[in-house]
Amino acid sequence: MLKRVIQQFQLDVLATSEVEDSHSSTVYKCTLSNGENVYLKIPFTKLKYQRELEAYEILKGKVSIPEMINYWSGDEECPGAFLLSELKGKPLTSAAKPTTAFQVGVLHAKMHSTQPPSEQVLNGMKNEFPNWSHFIDQQFYSFAEDAKYILDERLYQKAIEKFERMKQQLPLSDGPSFIHMDFRPANIIVDNEQVSGVIDFESVRFGSTEVDFSKLYRDFLSYDSSLYSAYQRGYNSIRPLIDLEKVLPFYRFTDAFNSIGWCKRRGNQEHALFLEENLARLKKWLL
Repeated sequence: MLKRVIQQFQLDVLATSEVEDSHSSTVYKCTLSNGENVYLKIPFTKLKYQRELEAYEILKGKVSIPEMINYWSGDEECPGAFLLSELKGKPLTSAAKPTTAFQVGVLHAKMHSTQPPSEQVLNGMKNEFPNWSHFIDQQFYSFAEDAKYILDERLYQKAIEKFERMKQQLPLSDGPSFIHMDFRPANIIVDNEQVSGVIDFESVRFGSTEVDFSKLYRDFLSYDSSLYSAYQRGYNSIRPLIDLEKVLPFYRFTDAFNSIGWCKRRGNQEHALFLEENLARLKKWLL
């Protein structure tokens, strides 16, 4: 498949390497004969391809993202592919400084400031905002079908009861906004303390911003209160940040539960560490 995509884009490639930590696409870093680095991305499904394509069109000029140099709509064997420019730098880590966290807040808020386009018909991205409660239910109970094979019956039932109880306490939804659904350090690129941009748009939607903070908090903001504070200042410089204390507990809990279901779908052995981490988180919430 890689060879076919390289031929499709007529690239003169010196070397390729597969990018790790990409869970919904196959991504290759390619060094061209002129020394330039580009990325080839092959989504797992046609829907993920369509979401990514629309995201690049919608965010261009509004949010820092890679340049989409070219794209291919695929065929019977390939759902499609993208040729993307390189964002300079490496994924964000918890060792970042507050100045970087401030920029992450600005980036996130700019993305959330993007609303559904009135002039563009969307085939991949859905606007889930009008039925947000139903969307959250659908996500949770879909993953519950997988999680029940991992959790013992008592823990599983406790999770269902907690979900229904906490859901009733949520404030009014904030949106409709462009939401990433996987906004975590691995998808935020930083170069010498400067945020280069955000990548990976296979799961994007229009919906409520409240769902979009849990992974960033889990993997970055929770490590240092100064990072959390700087992020909030950066976000508020663009748009008002919702009261995270009211929504984070619910979404951190559902993120842990849904992640257990995700591991069951993708393979317990391949994602054993991630599974164990989320089992520990869920037990902390429930027990």
